[in-house]
Amino acid sequence: MSASQPATRISRAVPRGLSRTGPVLFSYGFRPFFLGAGLWAVAAMTLWIAAITGHIELGGDYGAPNWHAHEMLFGFASAVLAGFLLTAVPNWTGRLPVSGWPLFALFALWCAGRIALLVPDTIGVTAAAVIDGLFLPALLAICTREVVAGRKWKDLKVLGGLLALSVANGIFHVAAIDGEHDHMAIRLAVAAYVVLVMIVGGRILPSFTRNWLNKSGRTDFPVPYNRFDMVAILAGVGALTAWTLAREHPGTAGLGLAAALLHCIRLHRWRGWTTRPEKLLVVLHVAYAFVPLGLASIALSALGFLEERSVLHLLSVGAIACMMLAVMTRASLGHTGRPLQASRLTVTAYAALILCALIRPLGEVFPEASHLVYAASGLLWIAAFGLFCLEYAPILARKRRAPL
Repeated sequence: MSASQPATRISRAVPRGLSRTGPVLFSYGFRPFFLGAGLWAVAAMTLWIAAITGHIELGGDYGAPNWHAHEMLFGFASAVLAGFLLTAVPNWTGRLPVSGWPLFALFALWCAGRIALLVPDTIGVTAAAVIDGLFLPALLAICTREVVAGRKWKDLKVLGGLLALSVANGIFHVAAIDGEHDHMAIRLAVAAYVVLVMIVGGRILPSFTRNWLNKSGRTDFPVPYNRFDMVAILAGVGALTAWTLAREHPGTAGLGLAAALLHCIRLHRWRGWTTRPEKLLVVLHVAYAFVPLGLASIALSALGFLEERSVLHLLSVGAIACMMLAVMTRASLGHTGRPLQASRLTVTAYAALILCALIRPLGEVFPEASHLVYAASGLLWIAAFGLFCLEYAPILARKRRAPL
């Protein structure tokens, strides 16, 4: 079971009076963190556009480029990951979810990091980095406690990705304090997120697709998880590790191409084309398609045919952000007892983000049109998460009224 399924098991574990003892916003991890992630995605991109067009100064001594890279990878994305894990881990372990004041404190810690890095010169860059650096280790500690207490040892591999993100965040902060832009730390963070997409995607895509096909009376089910999936994930980890440490090495190109082929086959085995009528499912398959596309771009970059920033944006916007938006919408509906149906606003948000992922790398391929590409991709990003906030903020912040 994942965070994007209806909360059947988890709802039985939560005290009935929980929603009456505090704000519904802090009853489950997905509520504050998905809402915070959506709002920050819009605000951070708006601030970045204002900065690169010369309207404001951003990031202070931390540096505007560092601020932008950090807030996309460790600000926005870490909030989505927190919302997912704090909702999924209780489903995996059968334990009570983190809620109420502990959840509020963790969310406040994430907010403190955003504020500290927004005005780092006020308290000093080092102090701001320390404040921000507390969130991911705190999230890791909470999730580790739950997984160990629930004896769900197979889920420790998910925590490995969270550990890698914590390390990458620390490395990035150290470099930024020294006035540098650490590309390896960025690649490590992107690689960690993509590996999590590989692992979690392997759970939810075939499962949700099978359930939907079975409900529709069909029997052409996806291939269930087997050794091939394990080989594909290990190949992806190998390619991403090589890219992180030696992105221009010929061996990285070979590993990237091999992993891309394996993940193309893996995606095909899940029979995504059968889900065309159900947009909440289709978008999961489309988002995962950016995994082999990104792995192939790693190979092209290693051979000198593609800029590193194009690879980063294919993976970060395509594989990571698109999958995150897909999970955010599905989980928000399922865990609040609403029908799992994508509205027109939701489908439009999907389309905007997918288009953003596809056109953003063109800024490096066609440098003469880079300003137009950057503007268009930024506006598409804002549109995607703005629509998410418009539709899902009331769902996340308020308890659904029982039908009369």
